[in-house]
Amino acid sequence: MKIASIETYIAGNPWKNWLFTKVRTDEGTYGVGEGTLNFFAKTVESAIHEMSKFVIGMDPFAVETISQRLIRDVYTDGAQIQMCAVAAIEMALWDIIGKVCNQPIYNLWGGRCHEKLRAYANGWYRGPRTPESFHEKAKKVAARGYTALKFDPFGNSWRMLSRYDFDLALDIISAVRDAVGPGVDILVEGHCRFNVATAVEFSEAMHKYRPAWFEEPVHHANIAAMVEVAKRSPVPIATGESLSSKQQFADLLEHNVVSILQPEPLNLGGLFATKKIADMVDAHYGVVAPHSAQGPICSAACAQLNMTLPNFFVHEIFDEFNEEWERDIVTHPVDVVAGYIEVSGRPGLGTDLNIEEILKHPYQAENYLPLFKPGWEQRQPQ
Repeated sequence: MKIASIETYIAGNPWKNWLFTKVRTDEGTYGVGEGTLNFFAKTVESAIHEMSKFVIGMDPFAVETISQRLIRDVYTDGAQIQMCAVAAIEMALWDIIGKVCNQPIYNLWGGRCHEKLRAYANGWYRGPRTPESFHEKAKKVAARGYTALKFDPFGNSWRMLSRYDFDLALDIISAVRDAVGPGVDILVEGHCRFNVATAVEFSEAMHKYRPAWFEEPVHHANIAAMVEVAKRSPVPIATGESLSSKQQFADLLEHNVVSILQPEPLNLGGLFATKKIADMVDAHYGVVAPHSAQGPICSAACAQLNMTLPNFFVHEIFDEFNEEWERDIVTHPVDVVAGYIEVSGRPGLGTDLNIEEILKHPYQAENYLPLFKPGWEQRQPQ
């Protein structure tokens, strides 16, 4: 069996264009993958086709060798753009392998570690940046059975918070805690917004609301700053979604102060690389909550991955809060029942692309998430 071709498709989700792949073999079996990256769908798509010469003709079971060709042999470090392109191919290879072996991917990596996966809701707070809006929506999310939910209360703030935005963000967190009660985890998203002083000051102020984590309060590339915040923050720090190599994780883990890591399979070049990083985290007594804020193929892939991780913490879910047509572009979307995901035993990723439906929602250049623009929470085309 040899890889014969790689096809790409973009679905124009209004807040982030989703990029999918279909890798075909000469024997007719194919696998699907995803390479979504905010704003850069066309760029990653081009990278996939540009690097396809390293893949065509290869055995789809040779995942490690193919990954080396796509990462090491290119030599130039393309970071997230390159790694998302690699992941889009690598993910599809595991789908092929699972189909050929007639096994879900998790059975190829040691089997189930969990009967079901605890999920946290994200994307649920689309609307006005007011405590009242967050309270109303959080109450509905908790009523659906979710035991954790994540949100960014900071508007378009950057580096520092005005007194107004500082107090408003605290009021929003208070409103969410009031809505969900003491038994639901609230996860506060920082989106790399702040400097160390602001991050620490805010962490101390919100500690009374008992957030389960403060995510990426400072820029992910500044390991020293992240470590400094983690040492001083009374709220646990979570980070890792934007890192693009296991070496970066090694640098962070060396300090032993961040114990909630969020590796993103797309930014890391695929599922197997992410599983290796999860094991590195386990060696440092940490837990992992792999980032999964892309499209439905990534959601299915993360579910397969998380099933195999002994130190899995919680699974991110956007799927229930996306556009209504999102569930129609795949054959078996991830389902959340009372806040938990039950992963099927279907071969490979357990899902497939509905190309006809994807073509109804073409790429739009304005589909991206502008996190430093007023009103981005509305998640409308820019």
